[in-house]
Amino acid sequence: MRLFLIGMPGAGKTTLGRALALRGGLPFLDLDEEIVRQEQRSVAEIFSAEGEAYFRAVEARLVRQLIEQHPQLVLATGGGAPCFHDTMDALLASGVTVWLDVPVPELVARLHRAAAARPLLAALPDEQALKQRLTETIAARRGFYSRAALRCAPPACTPDALWALVQHYQATA
Repeated sequence: MRLFLIGMPGAGKTTLGRALALRGGLPFLDLDEEIVRQEQRSVAEIFSAEGEAYFRAVEARLVRQLIEQHPQLVLATGGGAPCFHDTMDALLASGVTVWLDVPVPELVARLHRAAAARPLLAALPDEQALKQRLTETIAARRGFYSRAALRCAPPACTPDALWALVQHYQATA
């Protein structure tokens, strides 16, 4: 099984992904961590030196590479990964996609202290600006995210509940 977690920054893709991989005895990878490993520099450094277009191209290439290399995998994608270079099509064709649909107020609560470490949020001056940016971003990405095979929203989106949802989906698909 390949399981792809998609959603906004702060949605819990990495945290849930690790738990799901452990639960299913599957390898876990975080796309941003893999990009950092391959590029040998941080996401912020990549954005600063090369720009978002370069980052998105690397991201898309790496998704396809990981799909090819891993017949079984739980992958936490970057928040924008499904939205560029037909990456959502590649994910849909290669495994089970799950949209972690977390409301903006909860994302703000999760991200407001860590926003400075995220290139697309770092320059925002305050929590209100963060809320506005997240609202705009999710509106732009919703069309991609909504194509996922499954959708999971808090508070029901626990590792056990999500694992059961994926198992049920696979049994009925």
